[in-house]
Amino acid sequence: MKKIISTKKAPAAIGPYSQAILSDNTLYCSGQIAINPETGDLIIDNIRDETNQIMKNIEAVLKAANMHFSNVVKCSIFMKSMEDYSEINKIYANYFKVNPPAREAIEVSGLPKDVNVEISVIAIH
Repeated sequence: MKKIISTKKAPAAIGPYSQAILSDNTLYCSGQIAINPETGDLIIDNIRDETNQIMKNIEAVLKAANMHFSNVVKCSIFMKSMEDYSEINKIYANYFKVNPPAREAIEVSGLPKDVNVEISVIAIH
């Protein structure tokens, strides 16, 4: 059984996908980019603000499923440049202070809306 998870506190999907799917006790969150859900504006002035907006969006999706960052077991980070890796890590670390999840960080040639970073997570109850 799967349940669609959706919240207005995170950006609406920009394609044919759901913000997240809850299947049994596992939440599969679609990748988030730095769209401010209140204004629809992209936050891409600098990598720190961009990453912080992404993490806020992920937090909103987790909350919609009655979860928090402590429930996250896996993250995937896609970035246009590995030169941003250190700054992304600084912001990311603020959300996973204890027992961080498994993760990969991958440089890619392009991302939706030409953003610099996209992050997806898997969480469990």
